[in-house]
Amino acid sequence: MERIQINQLIAWKNRENRKPLILRGARQVGKTWLMKEFGKRYYDDFIYLNFEDDEPMKSLFATDFDMDRICQTIEIYTNKRLAPSTLLLLDEIQEAERGVTALKYFCEKRRHLHVIAAGSLLGIANNRNDSFPVGKVDFVDVGPLSFFEFLMAEGQTALVESIEQRQWELLAPLSARLRDYLLKYYYVGGMPEPLQTYLDTRDFAEVRRVQNAILDTYDNDFSKHAPSAEVPRIRMVWNSIRGQLARENKKFIFGTLKQGARSREFELAIEWLRDAGLVHKVNRTKKGLMPLSAYEDFAAFKLFMLDVGLMVAMSKLSPQILIEGNALFLDAKGAFAEQYVLQQLKACPQEMDIYYWSAENSSGEIDFLLQTGDKIIPVEVKAEENLRAKSLRAFVDANQNLHGVRLSMSPYREQEWMTNFPLYAVNCIL
Repeated sequence: MERIQINQLIAWKNRENRKPLILRGARQVGKTWLMKEFGKRYYDDFIYLNFEDDEPMKSLFATDFDMDRICQTIEIYTNKRLAPSTLLLLDEIQEAERGVTALKYFCEKRRHLHVIAAGSLLGIANNRNDSFPVGKVDFVDVGPLSFFEFLMAEGQTALVESIEQRQWELLAPLSARLRDYLLKYYYVGGMPEPLQTYLDTRDFAEVRRVQNAILDTYDNDFSKHAPSAEVPRIRMVWNSIRGQLARENKKFIFGTLKQGARSREFELAIEWLRDAGLVHKVNRTKKGLMPLSAYEDFAAFKLFMLDVGLMVAMSKLSPQILIEGNALFLDAKGAFAEQYVLQQLKACPQEMDIYYWSAENSSGEIDFLLQTGDKIIPVEVKAEENLRAKSLRAFVDANQNLHGVRLSMSPYREQEWMTNFPLYAVNCIL
């Protein structure tokens, strides 16, 4: 499998003011594979320490931050030299006592070394003994594989290149094949292990088994890492996300969690899930004006999951219902399409702010309102070929300096006020 974050790691390697790098992301998104693959491809050698498995190394930083002692200990333990051409990989850094703090001293006293650390966001966030090295580390965010990465894993690199180059006429006859790949991606998702299982076996039942195991692991993490009083509320929020997205009013409604529920009861649960990297929170903005953050409504938001495949697994939908289509699941498919789009936006290397818009006193809503550079892009998501876009048209009419984007299963089509992009080409809207 190819990961687009490799390019970010290459840029980090070549940076003159490079600092130790932390790979951020939820559990099981492929951080370990990514840093090892990077070491194999772009360094003469790499040293890999896993502080969860390498028991003697857990106390490496406990005594002091004497970098001579630390580096010598690493060399003796691994029987390798820490040369300038060697990459040092520190996995499960949160399991080493004061391991995260130690990155500050790698930055200040061993700046010439190339150091990448990775670890569970849950563990790092809950490690109270560590002082986080603010300003002393660089970051790369790692999430599930994008749809383009899925296509490349399927051997469809030429197809990806055609989409990136916007060769719409060439792609038009391939729309049925791309739709098939897209619906398979909805089911399999971008988590590395289920995707590798699919590539190896082509067995959707086996894919679902692996997805359920990941979901069980996350559920166990709730009990292991979260405050015990918050665990029931975390589970309520986590299990409600798909249903909330499928609602006519897609704003997160606390009353659906339990009768009489209020936001203050669930604020900690939502923030815990965000800190763990398991959910994305998209706030409402009241206007389509620059900057969108100036009009942010913190009381209204939507929640999305980490991965569309995990959402489908939680919904217990069979591949036949999802991939072959069933009118009874049209609303659910809309929720999956919106989850898919958010996931692709999060995977884009471009910096952007992501919001949604809804009218104060009507049903009008724009699924996503993006701010990237000096542009604002209103985006409406359609699960199928429905070309009606009343809310988008009304919003663009009210904000004449904006050009709308509709994402649907229909082919590329440009109009004066709006452009329709196929759902497989989310990256092309930016």
